[in-house]
Amino acid sequence: MSCIYSSVSSFSISSKSVFPSSSSSRSNFKPRISCSVGGTVAEPKTINATEPLLLDAVRGKEVERPPVWLMRQAGRYMKSYQTLCEKHPSFRERSENVDLVVEISLQPWKVFQPDGVILFSDILTPLSGMNIPFDIIKGKGPVIFDPPTTLSDVEKVREFIPEESVPYVGEALTILRKEVNNQAAVLGFVGAPFTLASYVVEGGSSKNFTKIKRLAFAEPKVLHSLLQIFATSMVKYIRYQADHGAQAVQIFDSWATELSPVDFEEFSLPYLKQIVEAVKLTHPDLPLILYASGSGGLLERLPLTGVDVVSLDWTVDMADGRRRLGPNVAIQGNVDPGVLFGSKEFITNRINDTVKKAGKGKHILNLGHGIKVGTPEENVAHFFEVAKGLRY
Repeated sequence: MSCIYSSVSSFSISSKSVFPSSSSSRSNFKPRISCSVGGTVAEPKTINATEPLLLDAVRGKEVERPPVWLMRQAGRYMKSYQTLCEKHPSFRERSENVDLVVEISLQPWKVFQPDGVILFSDILTPLSGMNIPFDIIKGKGPVIFDPPTTLSDVEKVREFIPEESVPYVGEALTILRKEVNNQAAVLGFVGAPFTLASYVVEGGSSKNFTKIKRLAFAEPKVLHSLLQIFATSMVKYIRYQADHGAQAVQIFDSWATELSPVDFEEFSLPYLKQIVEAVKLTHPDLPLILYASGSGGLLERLPLTGVDVVSLDWTVDMADGRRRLGPNVAIQGNVDPGVLFGSKEFITNRINDTVKKAGKGKHILNLGHGIKVGTPEENVAHFFEVAKGLRY
């Protein structure tokens, strides 16, 4: 067992972020011990902050290190998840059953203690409640059974009412908040309108996006109608997640980067801005994170959405990303997921390089994409151990 012991005297930052004046004092401070035991990272449950580290970092407060969590940290690389899949082979079942959602969401939390615990779900989960039948098939991915192609098809799509369609999401988030007990931020997520529309119009995943682009360029009114329904629905979904326990919500616009900058400004940006503005009216303190893979060509446009955090993929140098985004938005990322197949020394070096380039504060350490299938679990443990041992 190896442990890193931290006390007040060892911090290199102001004690304000460790002892919030509202509810903590030096008298109730307990030394923190971070231990590595058999490839896992364990920390005591007692905390001394009013809010999780991740929220403090996003809001620009002084923090001792960057918070860390990983996209797809709950998933197929974990042996515990593989075992659960043998009993419950349907992804829809795993992501729509409260007990299973909570169990899977907590699997990485119990092993690695990340600073963010993200709901186990899928961006397509709302579709059934919008009168868009779909399934997620093993080995094939999402399949939309009746893709809309005309205005009459779009008129059949209903606005999403989370309370009626996905009550299990709210129940799971509420349980996660209690289980995590403010030791980490509970994260929700949604799909962005253009990305949702891409899946729906294409009938599933796509390599060339010819169907959605044909609709955009030949029948733009049809696509705009669909995008508006998704935008209105995702506002409701984000609010619903926040009201049931999510302390931050990530918006995935994975396919927006298939658009040219001028088309992004027509088919994605206005709807993202609409979502952020509407959510901030009712939930002004809810951090919103935007992730769009391959976004190097659109980077300066992403803060125009009004989000609090822009998540970078690994194709953007972190120092360049920080400079291009400016000081008013926090950043997340952006270690290449493939790095986790490297040696522990290599992983450590990449973490240090990323954090150094990101600079002090307003940075959430993460991967530039989700963890890959087959990633050694011990390397994920090492990633978290190194990341949580960092100090500014």
